[in-house]
Amino acid sequence: MPMHVLVIQFSGSTCDRDLVNAMRNVMGWNVDFVWYQEAQNIIENYDAIFLPGGFAYGDYLRAGIIAAFTPVMKKVKEIAKEGIPVLGICNGFQILVESELLPGALIGNETLRFSCKWTNLRVETTRSSATNIAKKGDVWKIPIAHGEGRYYLDKVGLKQLNENDQVVWRYVNDEGETTKEANPNGSIENIAGICNLEGNIVGLMPHPERAAENIISPFNTDHGKSYFHSIENFFRRK
Repeated sequence: MPMHVLVIQFSGSTCDRDLVNAMRNVMGWNVDFVWYQEAQNIIENYDAIFLPGGFAYGDYLRAGIIAAFTPVMKKVKEIAKEGIPVLGICNGFQILVESELLPGALIGNETLRFSCKWTNLRVETTRSSATNIAKKGDVWKIPIAHGEGRYYLDKVGLKQLNENDQVVWRYVNDEGETTKEANPNGSIENIAGICNLEGNIVGLMPHPERAAENIISPFNTDHGKSYFHSIENFFRRK
């Protein structure tokens, strides 16, 4: 049986159809693409919940903050406690952080400019719902598209994040090294994505849904599929 997943659409979501395409047409999953006000009534019926990229509510106040206080996110928190995979990509990551489902903050890029380009992501842990079929140290080529993607966390929180193996990906160069040049937005310790203690909630700024088919990759790679295959495997193991 293919997975049955929910993509929640907010006012200002713009990468939702890319995500639906990757999961429905590449992975063969059953995908329901639902407006956030309707989603809160059916959220218990799915194998995984996805928060897509975009600019929810125009990123007014700050990215993700308004969406974080919608009633559907209260339901998402309840589902997450049950161990269901909850995944946030780009703006979805921002919403997860603003909802306090993940620690830290996502602030304006160090360049103060929107950045849209391909990056290298090094897998830092294989215990998350989005990396469990990978090998630690694998490097994925995944594109970014954001203006507020700089991950920040205070020293105490950062120490806990590292000790608890919650850093899922870091930006690296072609040799797999965490250099300043490889960091596209100034994120602390080159962090590109993190997970919760249990590993079922995962957020990242890059877009795996835009790297799931080698035909659209300038590198002829489909590394984004590893993200989706991992979620599938995580669900099957439960």
